[in-house]
Amino acid sequence: MSNSKLYVGNLSFQSSEADIRDLFGAYGSVTDVYVAMDKMTGRPRGFAFVTMGTPEEAKAAIAGVHGKNVGGRDLTVNEARPKEEGAGRSFGGGGGGRGFGGGGGERRGGFRGGDRGDRGGGERRY
Repeated sequence: MSNSKLYVGNLSFQSSEADIRDLFGAYGSVTDVYVAMDKMTGRPRGFAFVTMGTPEEAKAAIAGVHGKNVGGRDLTVNEARPKEEGAGRSFGGGGGGRGFGGGGGERRGGFRGGDRGDRGGGERRY
């Protein structure tokens, strides 16, 4: 393992940054914790990224925390993969979600309307 950044999934929605820092702190120095938050509700999305001080500490944290039940949920912990530029926005990830609820303005005009507007039949507004 050459990376000290970890992905932590299946977190309880009540988990705080301090809770995560404490949990991983038992395996070494935690240099950063990022809890992904939902932009609309401001609530946690159920996953986080934790950066450990060294790759060795990260490996120890994976061994110690992966599968552990915290807050009634078995955590998934693995080495974080680098974010691929643009992949999340140009396909399903960010782009797909905009077609529903709050995306009405995008469906009406511009080059984006054709790929989403014809899905629901009656949803299109003129």
